[in-house]
Amino acid sequence: MDRHIFLVGMPGSGKSALGRRVASKLQIPYLDTDVYLTETTGMDTAQLYQTFGEQAFRDGETRLLQELAGAVPGIISTGGGVCLRECNRRLMKNHGIIVLIDRPIDDIMLDIRAEKRPLLAQKGREEIERIYNERMPIYRAAADVVMDNGKGFHNGLAGLEEIVRQYA
Repeated sequence: MDRHIFLVGMPGSGKSALGRRVASKLQIPYLDTDVYLTETTGMDTAQLYQTFGEQAFRDGETRLLQELAGAVPGIISTGGGVCLRECNRRLMKNHGIIVLIDRPIDDIMLDIRAEKRPLLAQKGREEIERIYNERMPIYRAAADVVMDNGKGFHNGLAGLEEIVRQYA
């Protein structure tokens, strides 16, 4: 593998579950930016937001992407807001392939656990739809490849594995 595969998309789209499983199967490095930030700070994403605010959290994501640029290439599942910053999109473009994990909002709503998703915590469907509608054009514009994850987990695994094999 000569470049990273960056997985972007809405919280609940399947980035972490698919990325972790495909990386394990293909025996390539895997990193989840939210998990990494949680492990290095000792706080989950909700606590980081509450303690330091969104700006500091986003700054941490950007610093992590900068560090990863020179690391051994692998699959990197990004937090749902990583793509919101132009500098992050540029970093990912310059150091890998951006794959949008696209999942219908109804499927996301079925699986979402709001307490683990700071921007979605205590928000109803209307707010989640607003975030979805705001972010999807940004994700689509940044993506080199769009993978439909609306046809079940096993189809998603096969789709992502094919993309990784093609672009890695």
